[in-house]
Amino acid sequence: MQVLQLRHTLGPGIDDQFHVAVVRDKLTRNLAAVYPDVLDEVCAAFREYIPVPAQEDEWVPVTVWPVVQKVIARASNRVIVGLPQCELPGQNVPDVAINFTNDVFLSSFIINLFPDVLKPLIAKAVPMVGKNKAVLMPMVVPLLQERQRMLDTHGSDWEDKPRDMLQWLLEEAQAKGTPFDNVVEKVLLVNFGAIHTSSGAFTHALYNLAAYTQYITPLREEVESIVAAEGWSKASIGKMRKLDSFFKESMRLADGSFLNLFRKAVKDVTLSDGTRIPKGTLVAAAAVTAHRDDTRYTAPDVFDPFRFARLREGGSTEATKHQLVNTSVDFITFGHGRHACPGRFFAANELKTMMAYLLLNYDVKFAEEGKRPPNLRFGPANLPSHTAQVLFRKRRCDAPS
Repeated sequence: MQVLQLRHTLGPGIDDQFHVAVVRDKLTRNLAAVYPDVLDEVCAAFREYIPVPAQEDEWVPVTVWPVVQKVIARASNRVIVGLPQCELPGQNVPDVAINFTNDVFLSSFIINLFPDVLKPLIAKAVPMVGKNKAVLMPMVVPLLQERQRMLDTHGSDWEDKPRDMLQWLLEEAQAKGTPFDNVVEKVLLVNFGAIHTSSGAFTHALYNLAAYTQYITPLREEVESIVAAEGWSKASIGKMRKLDSFFKESMRLADGSFLNLFRKAVKDVTLSDGTRIPKGTLVAAAAVTAHRDDTRYTAPDVFDPFRFARLREGGSTEATKHQLVNTSVDFITFGHGRHACPGRFFAANELKTMMAYLLLNYDVKFAEEGKRPPNLRFGPANLPSHTAQVLFRKRRCDAPS
């Protein structure tokens, strides 16, 4: 939060992080229940944003980054605020959430250029983040008021009670005596976590798929066989080991940041080698070093998409540690330890569902075959190109409806 300067742009209410527990507990426990909604929104969003012709030999160039942001924002907000707010025509919650996500990085970059004493003043001069909250308030507060009325009338349960993040955040806020505007802030924060990292992860993976097209067939065969046998569900997505491995390997080689596990020392610390870390120092782990350690990974600089799938073969108790959602000192994309990303289980399901749908419905490649666009490197950030195009071609029309 200090790096992103959200306390200055959204105010001191940001210090109460009750949304983290809601994501970790309520959302994670309900992943199977909300999965059909995620799938439905993924399908609808892809059809809208990548409307390629039905002719199988016609390739259409698509600028990937904005499309991926929109698909993820819609699929995520189907679970955050529900229908119809996640797909209303005109400006809607996903649009505001994308603007917020982009504005956070711009405003934090500007604010971080100045000393602490000036940051509150500078934050007032770059009000983009706060403006997003103002735009979102009239979209979300009436929903909260209606749901509060239902809670007051029926208690904690009633027929057709929404099962989404907004409801869970409201109930947590009610228990804490937190006002509605703070709940709106939490909606923005949950969106930030959902959109930024997942958009980067999916775009990196899609660029790899378009560059290394030889992996499309084995991935597609895995998805087809599992969906044919079991349909679309959280459980069936969890059985797609090659797809899981493809994402983990993409993240290993192209993490969203060269640094991770940011922490601020709350007291003076002396490490075992004598290194002294004074109180107040911001420290981080070098993700690129952990992810390319040749004592941990064979050929660490080589993109080996089924590396982790092979490590899961045999059904040993060790197999689960190589899943995408499992963190370790060798894989810190989602953080590690008790502060690991609480939304990684939802994100993994969403990302794999998107790619599974894409594999069944499109062929992809780069115009210059096998050449992946260079990443955007800015400070510690390691982002996929925001302007690169991938060629899409309609494969067939047997997507879930």
